[in-house]
Order: sequence, then C-alpha cells, then structure tokens
Amino acid sequence: MHRYKRWPKGTWMRLVSKERLQSFVGPESHKKMSQRRLARYADKHPSFINHLTSGRRTSCEPRTAELIAEALDVPLAVLFMPETASSGSAISKEKVA
Repeated sequence: MHRYKRWPKGTWMRLVSKERLQSFVGPESHKKMSQRRLARYADKHPSFINHLTSGRRTSCEPRTAELIAEALDVPLAVLFMPETASSGSAISKEKVA
C-alpha cells in the first residue's frame, strides 16, 4: 500500500493549469485516461474532474490531488502545488467595543 504525505491542516492543492491536466486526461491525451475513469480512481464524481479540466474549479484536497497524480503516473508537483490558508483570511471572533 502506498503511503501518502501528511499535510498540515488547512492545506489545499492548487491546480498548476487546466491545460496541463487536460494533456493527461481525455481522448487526445497520451495516457488514454478518461475523466470518468480518473474520477473513479480518485473516488470523486465525474463532474468534479470535469470542473478541474475546464477551469471551473482550481483546487482540491491534498488526498484527492495525490490520487489524481498517482492515477496519471506523474509526480504531484507536475499538476498541483500546495497552498495554505492565510491567517488573514480568518474572521476574528472578538467583539469590537
């Protein structure tokens, strides 16, 4: 069984580019991996993969990114780069007096 990296809490994987993913998935790809087959491998709905390849979605959970890269037999860094939620994006719960 493959061991996956443990990512810090709040980490998301940003897709490097939809064109790069498209080069690995679909009828024109050299890998001959369909979106449906990739979705099955990554345990996601086929529309999720379609949203990634079309650019409607640009990120996913680290485990999903690892499964996609594994299914396509490419290093994770070829398709995704880690991104951590910034501390500035969190809304402060303190009341202003």
